[in-house]
Amino acid sequence: MAGKFYITTAIDYSNGEPHLGHAFEKIGADCIARYRRLRGQTVHFLMGMDEHGQKVLQSAEAAGLSPKDWVDHIAQSFVATWQELNISHTDFIRTTEQRHRTAVEELLRRIGANGHFYEGSYSGYYCVGCEAFKLDKDLEDGRCPEHPSREIKWVDEPNFFFRQSTFAPRLLELYDANPDFVRPRARMNEIRNIVAGGLQDTSVSRARLPWGIPWPGDPTHSVYVWFDAVINYLSATGFPEAGFEETWPADLHVIGPDIARFHAALWPAMLMAADLPVPKAVWSHGWMTFSGSRFSKSEGVQVSLREAIDRHGVDALRYFLLREIPWDANGNFNFDRFDGRYEAELADGYGNLSSRILAMITRYLGGKIPQSGETTSLDTEGETVVAEYRDAMDQHLLHLGGQAAWKLVTRANQFVEESAPWALHKTGDTARLEAVLASLSRALSRITQMAAPFLPSKAEEVWGALGMRESVQCAGWELVEQPRTGGLEVVKPTPLFPKPEKTS
Repeated sequence: MAGKFYITTAIDYSNGEPHLGHAFEKIGADCIARYRRLRGQTVHFLMGMDEHGQKVLQSAEAAGLSPKDWVDHIAQSFVATWQELNISHTDFIRTTEQRHRTAVEELLRRIGANGHFYEGSYSGYYCVGCEAFKLDKDLEDGRCPEHPSREIKWVDEPNFFFRQSTFAPRLLELYDANPDFVRPRARMNEIRNIVAGGLQDTSVSRARLPWGIPWPGDPTHSVYVWFDAVINYLSATGFPEAGFEETWPADLHVIGPDIARFHAALWPAMLMAADLPVPKAVWSHGWMTFSGSRFSKSEGVQVSLREAIDRHGVDALRYFLLREIPWDANGNFNFDRFDGRYEAELADGYGNLSSRILAMITRYLGGKIPQSGETTSLDTEGETVVAEYRDAMDQHLLHLGGQAAWKLVTRANQFVEESAPWALHKTGDTARLEAVLASLSRALSRITQMAAPFLPSKAEEVWGALGMRESVQCAGWELVEQPRTGGLEVVKPTPLFPKPEKTS
């Protein structure tokens, strides 16, 4: 697996501080990006902020700030959070940047030159929370189901429209030719049914909204925030300057289920209208809930991100979210489950295994991993686990990838008990002792590389303790398939996952 891999996340809306729902998506995308680097691909990983629209304007006014000061403050908060969570993005775009405005204006120029815009007027319900018009069938008891605490507004104003309805046949052709264009499959079926049922033309401007990109040629309108926002994926490639094609099209857009329609129908239609390639795939992860309610700034957040990080640390939170919440379905955040996985799978699992192996090599072999090339049952089982891990991660099924890697953690801990290196040392069976500890060091090497996309900091600690000179992030997939640890000088690391003191 080589070549480039361009992955993006949804750009976060600048109407409040980052929460656990934001973190889940970004950690998942980061896990994919880190895995792709492990497989030898050159990864361009984009994140950013969606900074225009009525909701942002209202949030700024409520805080007593100008829109620009407000979005600058929010952007700083998000950047600091992603840095703390060890997100390895290579670019962070804000829709208030000039490079984005340039790309928006050029894309609109191309769409307009191809005859896909017209002027009209729109009357209908508008949800400021979604920044989207709603049909009667979209409402429940006169409210948006995504933002039931917000009063829905009736809007009647002149707009520019995009002829999205004319692209339904081409979108259906795209889906038929690429059945994995949207995953999971249930989301693809949902989007296909929507498009097959008939698309409406889309209002793509707002009149008298001062916080947005002015509509080219008519500054009394601003570009509709959703038409503006999705273009960020193209802006970050340098479009329209020469060379943007080296990165575009995106290989994977990672998004939440509430914005799947914008990314799987509107965005490809916009690109088709401008005669540009469409993205290769869209991944719509599920909702993360807490006590049955989804995380949402506007509807109230039950668990603070700070509280979750401080519970057991950044790497433990990353691991828990990606193991507990299926990447292709909904899942629930639960502190009891977090504590349980931390103790069983991290402290008693990977942490204990690492400590035991490195301590025994230090105690029995003077800290040097033997050159024994004898293949053990642990090596054979490791090869099976690596194949299972690779298959899951290639399909972006992160929870299954983590599950596969931790099978080897469990098996290696069992192998320690079965082979009893302490007994081999006591009886002087040096040849067998070296074969056992060499095999365990290879297993630990494999586990650590597979764990690195989930636990980047802790994996780096173990990798260094194994005596590896280069970063685990740069080690390469060939070492996963054929670990080479013989001759390395190890050190015993500090406890990776200390257990909290129990109070009586």
